Amino acid sequence: MAKSSADDGELRRACESAIEGTKQKVIMSIRVAKSRGVWGKSGKLGRQMAKPRVLAISIKQKGQRTKAFLRVLKYSNGGILEPAKIYKLKHLSKVEVNSNDPSGCTFTLGFDNLRNQTVAPPQWTMRNTDDRNRLLLCILNVCKDMLGRLPKVVGIDVVEMALWAKENTTTSTTSNQVNSEDGPVPTTMAEKDLKVTVEKDLVSQAEEEDMEALLGTYVMGIGEAEAFSERLKRELQALEAANVHAILETEPLVEQVLRGLDNALNCVDDMDEWLGIFNVKLRHMREDIESIETRNNKLEMQSVNNKSLIEELDKLLERLRVPSEYATCLAGGSFDESNMIKNIEACEWLSGALRGLEVPNLDTTFGNMRAVREKKAEVEKLKSTFVRRASEFLRNYFASLVDFMISDKSYFSQRGQLKRPDHADLRYKCRTYARLLQHLKSLDKNCLGPLRKAYCSSLNLLLRREAREFANELRASTKASRNPTVWLDASAGAGQTVSNADTSAVSDAYAKMLTIFVPLLVDESSFFAHFMCFEVPALNPPGSVPNGNKSASTVDDADDDDDLGIMDIDDNDGKTGKNSVELAALNECLQELLDGIQEDFYAVVDWAYKIDPLRCISMHGITERYLSGQKADAAGFVRLLLGDLESRISMQFSRFVDEACHQIERNERNVRQMGVLSYIPRFATLATRMEQYIQGQSRDLVDQAYTKFVSIMFVTLEKIAQTDPKYADVFLLENYAAFQNSLYDLANVVPTLAKFYHQASEAYEQACTRHISMIIYYQFERLFQFARRIEDLMFTITPEEIPFQLGLSKMDLRKVLKSSLSGVDKSIQAMSKKLQKNLTSEELLPSLWDKCKKEFLDKYESFAQLVAKVYPSENIPSVAEMRDLLASL
Repeated sequence: MAKSSADDGELRRACESAIEGTKQKVIMSIRVAKSRGVWGKSGKLGRQMAKPRVLAISIKQKGQRTKAFLRVLKYSNGGILEPAKIYKLKHLSKVEVNSNDPSGCTFTLGFDNLRNQTVAPPQWTMRNTDDRNRLLLCILNVCKDMLGRLPKVVGIDVVEMALWAKENTTTSTTSNQVNSEDGPVPTTMAEKDLKVTVEKDLVSQAEEEDMEALLGTYVMGIGEAEAFSERLKRELQALEAANVHAILETEPLVEQVLRGLDNALNCVDDMDEWLGIFNVKLRHMREDIESIETRNNKLEMQSVNNKSLIEELDKLLERLRVPSEYATCLAGGSFDESNMIKNIEACEWLSGALRGLEVPNLDTTFGNMRAVREKKAEVEKLKSTFVRRASEFLRNYFASLVDFMISDKSYFSQRGQLKRPDHADLRYKCRTYARLLQHLKSLDKNCLGPLRKAYCSSLNLLLRREAREFANELRASTKASRNPTVWLDASAGAGQTVSNADTSAVSDAYAKMLTIFVPLLVDESSFFAHFMCFEVPALNPPGSVPNGNKSASTVDDADDDDDLGIMDIDDNDGKTGKNSVELAALNECLQELLDGIQEDFYAVVDWAYKIDPLRCISMHGITERYLSGQKADAAGFVRLLLGDLESRISMQFSRFVDEACHQIERNERNVRQMGVLSYIPRFATLATRMEQYIQGQSRDLVDQAYTKFVSIMFVTLEKIAQTDPKYADVFLLENYAAFQNSLYDLANVVPTLAKFYHQASEAYEQACTRHISMIIYYQFERLFQFARRIEDLMFTITPEEIPFQLGLSKMDLRKVLKSSLSGVDKSIQAMSKKLQKNLTSEELLPSLWDKCKKEFLDKYESFAQLVAKVYPSENIPSVAEMRDLLASL
């Protein structure tokens, strides 16, 4: 028999070399074949190709503790062992011998710390069962001695293991003592130490305990196993024979039990027959009871239905009954204020009765009954009669209220007494019938159209009368001197002063007109929308101020004017969303309510324009402020009114601007204009006055006027200058300078005027340059024409060739210098006199003369440089001498 690899010292030393440095000691090493098992049917493992491996059991001392490891080593390409895997034996939970291997040499080791439990563990195949038993005994001994516990052992016969351990103890011990360099390694294992848990063993734990107890009754050695087996067989046969004898002895007892069972079966058959008879009788009784219960249920159902029918008919009769007091009130009752409570109660009953007779609230079966149809026709007739009577009464009532107020002159403004319109009493009387209007709307929405028109036409007369009387008295009581509308006419003259009379009373009167009537019209619109049951979004709350500048005195009559003190009847009346149809109808009615009142506002605007056209600026700002304050839908017509007023004011102001522009254009028709035109300083006065009147959003209006004014002014100025080209530059520079001087302060604060100020400044500089150049060329024409000819030739020939050109020789230069610079002081004085000759604004002379001297010096310096480059040998007066000469004059 071949020697086991567990006794191979070279293999153990190779293993120790492979794990050198780990401080572990190899106690056993053995060659195995590794194959990877795959999970098949019924949990069986198949085999793959086997790989040679070495399993080594090593220990490591750490203080008093000893750790045990199972190392797997593989062969490298050079045939040298190297570590592949390491397992801690403390995690070894199961040792299982593969049942598919008939030789019993293949087993698996299960560790409880492996992460991937779905992968089958490797299978280790030994050369023979001796090597397998030797390795497993060593592993179990190490686990018991060092770890204090044993893993589960599956698929190994305990008796076989004990017998093998007994037979090989001496051989293994001797072999290990001879081959181990470090001392003997015990591999024996007593039978009592093999107390392991077996899952698929030949005997169970209980059987094993019984076997131990049985073995304890016999005194024989473990080597007498065959004799022990024979004895057990004999005792088993004796037991079986005793069992058969016992069964034969119990036969009389069995016959007695069978006779008892036959008697019991006869009794059961008799009971079954009696139970069948009783079952038939009970079935007949059950059928009779069911028949009685069916008839009883039908009678009870008929009784309940009759009772319910009587109750429904009583309810229907109660619903169809028309109370006499309500019928009298609806058909011919009075609409006086004292009877309105009865009328409202009758309306509420009528609305409830009509809703109760509709299909959703009334069963369709009842709806088809003749009595219900007749009663419904009677209620509809009552409704139409009541709606007709109430509509006729309200139309007459609205007209009578307004007629009464119009006939009383104390309601309106009179001479010397400006009175605010007061509609508190009118609204109080109308509120009495607000609830009635709500019910009329729920009964017949079509009846509200004529009522709304009647209310609008009646109240329109009152509002127009109040506005007309108030506007007339407002104009009569306002004292303001009339300012002229001619601001920029040439016939007025530049020195004529413009009237500075205070006309603020005019704009104050217009503001008062808006302060009184705009809140009144908004309140009337809001009250009308609520009173006439329009389904529109929420309006201005009671007592709210429609504009930001409304004083406390203007809300005297605004206390709860819009609060009608009523509740919504229909669910639809509580909607907060916009109803476009209702909103269009409301706007149409408001136009009819307030139509014509705008004429009185137009009259105030026209009257203010005649007194002072510039007051259109402040009135435009006032109107814009009120217009931005009207946001409610009920104020739609008031917004249109304010928009028309704003357009009217803008039109009147545009008319004033156009007239002023025509006045400016008339300056062009004069024969000759000298000095500063009259409209230049007058425009500055006009602009100052316009800035004083600006309020709110009227800045755009004024800026547009500035743009139109100044554009016409500059165009007219250029046209007038072209009539006399000889003095055009003098005329332009004087007028542009006057424009800048007069608007200097305003241009610093008004961006639009600043733009035109810079435009005038550029035009002034251009006119100055042209005029000064003309004066210089007039006195020194030959000198600078000679310089210009030299400059022209320098583009084509060199400076050295120029003295040889015709007319440009040195002799020609000396002649030009003699004619131009001899008596140069007199020429400069003549230039100064000519500059002063046609200038009417003496304050411009110093600055113009300084510009003239600077321009002359620049031209002369350029001439001197040309002479030095072309005629280097010629001497001319230096620039410094010329500068000193100009400074001395």
